[in-house]
Amino acid sequence: MFDASRARRWTGFLLLPLLGVLTWGLSRPPPEPSSHRRPRAKRTARTPAPRSPPVLLARAPPPKAPPPPAPIRRTRPAPSPRALRLHQLGEKLGTLTPGMENPCVTPSEERCARTALGPFFDSLDALTSGTATAPTVISAFGNSLIAGDRIVDVVREELSGAFGDSGRGVLLVDRLAPYGPRARAGFAQGEWEPRTLGELQLAPLPFGISGVYHQSVSARARSRFTLEGEPRGTLWWLDAPEGGQLSVHSQGQVLATTEPQGDGQARSLAFDIPAGARTLDVVADGKGAVVLGVVLQRSRPGIVLDTLGVPSSDANLFLRSNEDLFRAQLAERSPRLMLFILGGNEAKRLEWGRSNLEEVEEGLRDFVRRARAAAPGSACLVVGPIDAVRGGTGPQRLVQRPYLDEVITVERKIALAEGCAFFDIFSAMGGEGSLARFIEAGLVHDDLVHPRGQGLDLLGQLITDALLSAWVEEGQVSTTEAVP
Repeated sequence: MFDASRARRWTGFLLLPLLGVLTWGLSRPPPEPSSHRRPRAKRTARTPAPRSPPVLLARAPPPKAPPPPAPIRRTRPAPSPRALRLHQLGEKLGTLTPGMENPCVTPSEERCARTALGPFFDSLDALTSGTATAPTVISAFGNSLIAGDRIVDVVREELSGAFGDSGRGVLLVDRLAPYGPRARAGFAQGEWEPRTLGELQLAPLPFGISGVYHQSVSARARSRFTLEGEPRGTLWWLDAPEGGQLSVHSQGQVLATTEPQGDGQARSLAFDIPAGARTLDVVADGKGAVVLGVVLQRSRPGIVLDTLGVPSSDANLFLRSNEDLFRAQLAERSPRLMLFILGGNEAKRLEWGRSNLEEVEEGLRDFVRRARAAAPGSACLVVGPIDAVRGGTGPQRLVQRPYLDEVITVERKIALAEGCAFFDIFSAMGGEGSLARFIEAGLVHDDLVHPRGQGLDLLGQLITDALLSAWVEEGQVSTTEAVP
């Protein structure tokens, strides 16, 4: 007979493996679709390769350079109300649209990699884009036209209005004469004697980049500076023998004190300025203390222009500065643009037979090279002399001085040879006869040499316009041939 219970036991015994297989098959993930697979090769033992030295990281191929940042769109800043007035004045006096020779100093296959003014223009780009982290310093060397400060004051104020203001920079402890503005100097009442490298007889103590020093003529000589929110300052002083101590005060608080040793060395003393302080005093304890300058500027990005003008100076006289001191101070300032606004005194000395063209050329070349060695990261711009006329009376009164064209030619030659830009302000004024038009408009002093008032402002505007035009035009250059 058929045993049902035994049959059920055998059926369960046979179905258990089959159910296991089905369960395993259903639990597996579905295979990924693929192309026709090649049969796997038979594995064989691999002979180990000989060991080689590890690859040095330096030998690895360099990573791919990131793409360059998008170029800054350079747009000419809107002219200030003063600039508009000066443009109208220039039209009446026959000035021309100023042009700048900004040569290519680093050519490449497709475009000019660097122009003479490139480092300064890069700083303007950083100020425009908001990526700048420090002030952009301009160092302006020159003669009495620059010492009066009004020409470069226009350059400073126009650029600061467009790119930001970072303060005043290098200041003198007092004016160079009892007259003139105090914008670049402290206020002292005859207690300091100025000495300059422009004097006929060389002063006994060394000069720095300003070409000026002030020595106290009485105990407790004092000079006061009005503060404009500067957080820090620097006192440049000379450790003259028996010069005595100098101290810096603000709001009744002593901020810094020198420690003189009488070794004749120039020193730099930095100090912090309390927040909200309104004035700063530099005090000499005794007679004979020497101040080379006071640096006051803000730490925020913007424009700072150092006025480094000396009356009666030329490039050869600037070489009277102590070379080590000159280089140390200029390196400390770390300018992005150096202006050399010279030539008028060179032309006069050529006319008077006190110099020759070879000396003029050699002096300017050496001066530019010294400055560039101290600030190798700076751009440089040589500005030629303005129009000049003979003085006196009669038919020769307003005739152009001789040697002016020769000096312009020499300065242009040196500028382009030394990798600097060149600006012919004589041509921008309107060329020969332009100073006579300034004189007829009452814009020149009675000496027929020094412009005054708006005449100086107009010269500063010509330099500013030339710089801004060159900045915008350089951003549009695509080939080296397009760069003058």
